[in-house]
Amino acid sequence: MKQRRADKELMFWMDNEKMVKPVKEDRFYITNFGAISSARDLNKFDGLMRKNIRLIKYKGFNKVDAEREFPGQKGYAVGFEGLINFLGSLLPQSEVIGRALRKTTLIYPELALREFIANAIIHQDFTIQGAGPMVEIFEDRIEITNPGRLLPEKKIDRLIRTSPQSRNEILAKAFRRYRICEERGTGIERAIIQIELFGLPPVKFENGSDYFRVIMYSPRKFAEMSLDERVQACYQHACIRYFGSSCLTNTSLRERFHMSERGRPQISALIRESVSQGKIKAKDESASPKKMEYLPYWA
Repeated sequence: MKQRRADKELMFWMDNEKMVKPVKEDRFYITNFGAISSARDLNKFDGLMRKNIRLIKYKGFNKVDAEREFPGQKGYAVGFEGLINFLGSLLPQSEVIGRALRKTTLIYPELALREFIANAIIHQDFTIQGAGPMVEIFEDRIEITNPGRLLPEKKIDRLIRTSPQSRNEILAKAFRRYRICEERGTGIERAIIQIELFGLPPVKFENGSDYFRVIMYSPRKFAEMSLDERVQACYQHACIRYFGSSCLTNTSLRERFHMSERGRPQISALIRESVSQGKIKAKDESASPKKMEYLPYWA
């Protein structure tokens, strides 16, 4: 009796979650959302077997030699933590010292990995057949790709603090309820903050013909970054500071690159280059050079 009541309560919850659809007494159809979120094996569902998440680790810097692969047979919600844990086991780690204690941490921030992977799942275009979200690990970077371009209303340089919008509203709302992601539009902002704290190069966003890709790079010093990377890091930092009710300054940008006071001339040169490229602008042109503050170009 208790088991029957528990089963009814479970089916009632799944019906409210739109995971199943009742057809007759004690009989239900599993919806596409129910399968894609909670299936133990997506390969058993026609039309969804190619929508599983693939995680591949390569040797070196290209796709010539695949080392390991995580097939991702489970539905997105029930398999998310397993995917993140497996990803963590494949990524390089480093030792950091905090409060006189050594601890081992990933070289990529887990919060950023979670956010970008969740976004790839939620914002994919399910009308594109034979392709699903993919996470690819290279020696110097991680590429997270989903089928489908950005929505027409979105601009690639305005993704930080963008208004929440998804092709798949049911999936997005469910991920929020399951605490896999949030729908406040601040997820990418929080991820960028973590990337700055870890001293990584800027995130790269690619909007392809039928895909969208996020690329996170392994740690590199300021001198090892290209000029384009430095300018993009400057722009992303200006966005983060703006949404934190502050402004980009020489000091804040040096802290972002983990540079000392001796790096002030280099950062000043980078700020000038970023202004000339139209990425940032001075808040007050009349301010003295040492007190100059900068905003994103659109602010």
